[in-house]
Amino acid sequence: MSEQASFGDRVVAAGFAAGWKLVPLLPERPTAAVFRLLADRVWRRRGKSVRRLESNLSRVTGLDPDGREMRELSRAGMRSYFRYFHEVFRLPSMRTEEIVARSHVIGVEHVHENVAAGRGVVLALPHMGNWDQAGAWLVGVGHPFTTVAERLKPESLFRRYVAFREGLGMEVLPLTGGDGHNFGTLATRVRKGGVVCLPAERDLTKGGIEVRFFGATTKVPAGPPLLAVQTGAALLPAILYFEGDDWGIHIHPEIPVPAEGTRQEKVAAVAQGLTDVFEKGISEHPEDWHMLQRLWLEDLPR
Repeated sequence: MSEQASFGDRVVAAGFAAGWKLVPLLPERPTAAVFRLLADRVWRRRGKSVRRLESNLSRVTGLDPDGREMRELSRAGMRSYFRYFHEVFRLPSMRTEEIVARSHVIGVEHVHENVAAGRGVVLALPHMGNWDQAGAWLVGVGHPFTTVAERLKPESLFRRYVAFREGLGMEVLPLTGGDGHNFGTLATRVRKGGVVCLPAERDLTKGGIEVRFFGATTKVPAGPPLLAVQTGAALLPAILYFEGDDWGIHIHPEIPVPAEGTRQEKVAAVAQGLTDVFEKGISEHPEDWHMLQRLWLEDLPR
């Protein structure tokens, strides 16, 4: 089995390498159509990932996971997911001016004002829309930032993804296999008035913080709320979505840190406040929420 998995990993890595090399050389609309066709093909098969997406979206929308409306929503969701990858391959060849011009942003003043005042910012986001495009936009408007990346397999794919994101202007720390001081590095960045961007709606490890999300319990990463509590950085939820051929970004006001309570109580309160904003944003743009894994604790194997 390990040899098969390793072969599969190599195939995926080769596909990504070819995508970054070839897709920018081809016309945008025909390649976008190919990615939609691939999305539809995966959707029609209704494999494990698609069924999980439908189950997750059922909690969000209240729709029957086996009903016609859900099938249409999951089709839109898979097209959104594949659009993300199509754009990932094209982003390195896109001009910064185009990325900024096509980004329709609400609430950018929350970033500008805090950074201008010398206060660090933590942008926390769910897995929605195109987070790499949003990162390129953020760099393009003058805010280079630090983020953390999951260590993908094989190592060659992880290195390519890191190089891709560094090429867009991000500082990338590996989630595992680094120096083990990610939180300290992130805290240093925001204490110096810098910007940090982190995914923040799924962490099913022992270190995750329990929250209520669409009426059931899940866990979210402790990092974003803990940075806000310990450093005084402004924690800003960001909702990402596709807006026609362009991109929408909604940066919400700061999640306040309670004045009273233990550190643990403050972190839990901030985590829940952050999740509440995510819940609203995902409800408004469910087709752009790319959650193809188990999320709620009651859905996990016993």
